Amino acid sequence: MSDTDKAAITRALISVSDKTNLLTLGRFLAERGVEILSTGGSAKTLREGGVSVKDVAEHTGFPEIMDGRVKTLHPLIHGGLLARRDDSDHLKAMADHDIAPIDLVVINLYPFEETVASGAGAAEVIENIDIGGPSMVRSAAKNHAFVTVVTDPDDYDCVMAEIKENNGATSFELRRRLAAKAFTRTAAYDSAISTWFNSELGDTFPTRLTLAGTRSEVLRYGENPHQEAAFYKHGRARPGIATAHQIQGKELSYNNLNDTDAAFELVAEFDAPAIAIIKHANPCGVAIGKTPFEAYKKALACDPVSAFGGIIALNRALDGETAKAIAELFVEVVIAPEISAPARAALAGKKNVRLLETGAMPDPTSPGMTVKSLAGGYLFQSRDQGCIKQADLKTVTKRPPSKSELADLLFAFSVCKHVKSNAIVYAKDGATVGIGAGQMSRIDSARIAAIKSDEAAQAAGETESRTKGCVVASDAFFPFADGLLAAASAGAIAVIQPGGSMRDDEVIKAADEKGLAMVMTGMRHFRH
Repeated sequence: MSDTDKAAITRALISVSDKTNLLTLGRFLAERGVEILSTGGSAKTLREGGVSVKDVAEHTGFPEIMDGRVKTLHPLIHGGLLARRDDSDHLKAMADHDIAPIDLVVINLYPFEETVASGAGAAEVIENIDIGGPSMVRSAAKNHAFVTVVTDPDDYDCVMAEIKENNGATSFELRRRLAAKAFTRTAAYDSAISTWFNSELGDTFPTRLTLAGTRSEVLRYGENPHQEAAFYKHGRARPGIATAHQIQGKELSYNNLNDTDAAFELVAEFDAPAIAIIKHANPCGVAIGKTPFEAYKKALACDPVSAFGGIIALNRALDGETAKAIAELFVEVVIAPEISAPARAALAGKKNVRLLETGAMPDPTSPGMTVKSLAGGYLFQSRDQGCIKQADLKTVTKRPPSKSELADLLFAFSVCKHVKSNAIVYAKDGATVGIGAGQMSRIDSARIAAIKSDEAAQAAGETESRTKGCVVASDAFFPFADGLLAAASAGAIAVIQPGGSMRDDEVIKAADEKGLAMVMTGMRHFRH
């Protein structure tokens, strides 16, 4: 590092909400003769730790006013941060106005995001909007050619190491990296404030969209090895992959994260113990049961071939019996709100299985937004929180569904919501028996689901088709009667679909001719 890259630190300004390792940094600076300016709780903590501190009010000659809202917004502070040390006019202005340079700024902001997450009222939230902190951070970051700005306690060690190595100075490379991090932090902070205000106003789609997140980890690669990827979390933590604690297993991949999220959101749809087995973001088996073990055996039976190397999600605590059964299959990830000690022991020998505990289940009816990038833009929409209940159904055929058929119809439609369009789901006794996903025509999905069901039955040595006497769910209306007739040919006896086609009458007539019961939901669940 050349001497021109170095920026000596003789005066520091410290004002932090997160006081992690504050004393360590303060003592380090004091031992090297750095004058420390500070305010409020930071000054109190430093003094109590034996570190000499000069109050900002003493430095500026102007007292804190308005309950501390105005304390660092002063020319002696911002002049000391923004002055270029290689500009004669700037140096003259500093001399004329007795402005002392500030070489190091250590600031982390009022806990706005945490205050919002705590459910605090509007008045408290607004009081936790930091003004002086972001202003100083931005001033210091802009002038990083001369000023070192630190917004994260995790960076204290590298800053102290450079100061020690370089006789009290930092390198331009470090200052530039910290400046980038500082601007990222203030941008995310402002994004959180903007999001909160728009939420309070009920403005779902503001004129400008801001997205902010904190990097959780850089992944080995994206969907494919030649793609780069990282996982970011945002402050509005929804129980699931973002809140999960990984108990064991390899690093989660991009595809693991995507599929695990899909699996966990699916099982959250059900009140009864539920299991979903996911492969490539589509379910290959879903079931409910009296216990997780019962649900698992039913879900696995749907398509055991596709389940190999899949993701398994539970909406109940993973118990030892279920974990032992899962251990017999090669799986990538198991996720549940709780993992019991016997379950951990049962899977401990499967070192590569990623075992995730979330602590809670997401609410499928809770509001939220999803985002998808397009070339030059984003698609932003509300999460599909639509949940169909029995009272929402309209029977349109001569034969109404029986009580057991109704239960399976509602189950199948809930699963269908999480299958890529065009989606067809055959179900019986609270379990999927055939799933057709992502086809260009609905009739193909109906046929593929039946074929896969027959293959699973034959592999299990069964002589009767599993789809005989089942129900069928379609994520969108049948545009023609052919898809419905394909399902009837497979053995379906009851149908649930949104309706709304120009040919609904034709489809209803075909259902009546086959003696099917059919209900319409009035709500579709496209998932692309």
